[in-house]
Amino acid sequence: MYYYRVTIAYKGSNYFGWQAQSTATQAEEKPTIEGRIRNALSKITNYQPCTISAASRTDAGVHAQGQLAKLSLSLELDAERLLLGLNAALPDDIRILTCQPATKSYQPNRSSISKEYHYYFTAAAVDNVATADIAQHLPMISGEPEEIQLLRDACQLFVGRHDFYNFCQRDKSLSSYVREIFYCDILPANLSPLANDVYYLKIVGDGFLKFMIRYLVGTLIALAKGKISLDDIVGHLSRHHESKLSGKAKAKGLHLIAIKE
Repeated sequence: MYYYRVTIAYKGSNYFGWQAQSTATQAEEKPTIEGRIRNALSKITNYQPCTISAASRTDAGVHAQGQLAKLSLSLELDAERLLLGLNAALPDDIRILTCQPATKSYQPNRSSISKEYHYYFTAAAVDNVATADIAQHLPMISGEPEEIQLLRDACQLFVGRHDFYNFCQRDKSLSSYVREIFYCDILPANLSPLANDVYYLKIVGDGFLKFMIRYLVGTLIALAKGKISLDDIVGHLSRHHESKLSGKAKAKGLHLIAIKE
């Protein structure tokens, strides 16, 4: 087998997440990112055996600029020609950004040191058509400096090593819900003149639980609405509760930006 490390960007709006639901990806009822890449590889390799393993299995509707994956092929191809061939065979909303030879031992899901995600949202009164499928419209957030500062203060509560049991989808197979957040803040997104009043949550951590970032964003939305306080967040970081502070935010604002190895 021959192995390649690839960086992948995709717009997740039309896909049911990263992970293919079966090996028969040519007949996927619900299209996935992995399935589309495997189909493209099949064409390039004349339907020889191939596998893909990714560093992060993003959910339906989530986007990426820096997904990492390992391609395992049964024939050797020049890395640059493989990149060009894949991009020619893939739909316009999936792109291979880099491709280089890798080793058999390389495992992207285990080699990552940190992952960076952004959650984009617009505080405009009327949603902007240019960002409608990549940023969540949150008109209840005014964008006033005092409100943004409140959200930023909440972000700092997430920084550090915490038990995020109350901020994820619970999984009985997990032995621990502890994760470390290295950075978390709300920043303005400079998309003018294409769109105004766009912000994003930038969060970097050693790993994230299922739906964790979307629940954190949901918590910030509840805070902006006045439904919860900073003390409520502290309490839910301190001990387990059966009920969550909020629902999870929609997927379309979430972007996997980079994975550090």
